Amino acid sequence: MKKKRLILTWALILTVALSGVFIGRLSIGSMRSEGEGYEYLKVFTEVLSIVKKNYVEEVKTKDLVYGAIKGMLNSLDPHSAFMPPEAYKDMQLDTKGEFGGIGIQIGLKEGLLTVIAPIEDTPAYNAGIKAGDKIMKVSGKSTRDMGLQDAVSKMRGLKGTPVTITIMREGWKDTKDFTIVRDVIKVKSVKSKVIENNIGYVKLSQFQEHTADDLEAALSKLEKQNITSLILDLRNNPGGLLNSAVDVSSQFLPAGKVVVSIKGRSGEKGEYRTEDGKVSEQGVEQTKIFSAIPMIVLVNQGSASASEIVAGALKDWNRAIILGVQTFGKGSVQSVVPLSDGSGLRLTTARYYTPKGISIQSTGITPDIIVKLEQKNGAKEFTVVREKDLERHLKNEQLEEKQKTPEETAPIEVSEKDDMQLQRAIDLLKTWKVFKALPKAA
Repeated sequence: MKKKRLILTWALILTVALSGVFIGRLSIGSMRSEGEGYEYLKVFTEVLSIVKKNYVEEVKTKDLVYGAIKGMLNSLDPHSAFMPPEAYKDMQLDTKGEFGGIGIQIGLKEGLLTVIAPIEDTPAYNAGIKAGDKIMKVSGKSTRDMGLQDAVSKMRGLKGTPVTITIMREGWKDTKDFTIVRDVIKVKSVKSKVIENNIGYVKLSQFQEHTADDLEAALSKLEKQNITSLILDLRNNPGGLLNSAVDVSSQFLPAGKVVVSIKGRSGEKGEYRTEDGKVSEQGVEQTKIFSAIPMIVLVNQGSASASEIVAGALKDWNRAIILGVQTFGKGSVQSVVPLSDGSGLRLTTARYYTPKGISIQSTGITPDIIVKLEQKNGAKEFTVVREKDLERHLKNEQLEEKQKTPEETAPIEVSEKDDMQLQRAIDLLKTWKVFKALPKAA
């Protein structure tokens, strides 16, 4: 489902970086010779000249300028970054859901690269990398001052080539090296099946270019299997394309409903609304049965950005029950700006809000029903990483006083039979049908 919108949407679904919502193109204006900025730009050119002439070893101007730009962006929030030409090309390819690398999402916590979550069925996932792992080194190089984009570049590569990452895990006394063979990461963003005879289950792993189309096909298949209720699993979904999130929401909400609104520094507000169902080849609009049947959305601390947009919209419109634990809390919008030399900027330019006007930045979506996963057979816990834990994260302007929440932990993944969140959702849908079948009072 591809729709043209007034604002061109870009997204970053990195092999090793947390995905987010990216929209728009920004115009690049020249800095006026008069005014505040010029005097500091003059200082920069002075330093550049001094370093070029006097540094003990010869350095390339490009390396110095790129380094300065990276430092500039690193002084902003954790989702703003400079992308050299190769990284910018990779970003554009990533939106298609196929890229080369090891398959993890990362963020910065306490100055260290930290694993948010491994992508399912990837080399990193199969090697045993866990959420909360600290990446101390990549190919022997310390990550202490390494930016997200640099880490992405170092961990990406051709299929079949190895990369060694050094991990420190909570409870370990020493670090451990993981040598992981890179592969072409093909992320299948939609998986579906029928459980308990008539309950449809759909898991979205990311929001890619074709996610809405793939979801529509999955729902059509489930409809033919006569399902009577639906579970939408957004757990550990790091986000992706904004348009994809809107298109996914359109399959569960009536046309014309606000899915998300955005507001930048100027205060100007923009809205994204649901659209009509897709028209079939016969010219007949498909019935949107999934805008009415009982529905539960599963979320956790790994549900971020576009996932939170969908969950927030379905919650605010009372379309579904949200079940699980507090989500990641990324409520900011990034614009991708192409530069003249083939590089690009990923710059945070706005905040987004749920249909009720609520900002989830650094707070996340609060489930209607909170269900935490229980430890099984002495399974170890790993520290949860959320937006509020990332360095230089944007504050939530709707909170007068930010209260520090206690540090949470999340267990390792569990099987379906031990998945208490999924089992609770199934029980709720069964109960839903029981109460619906009861005769109404006169």
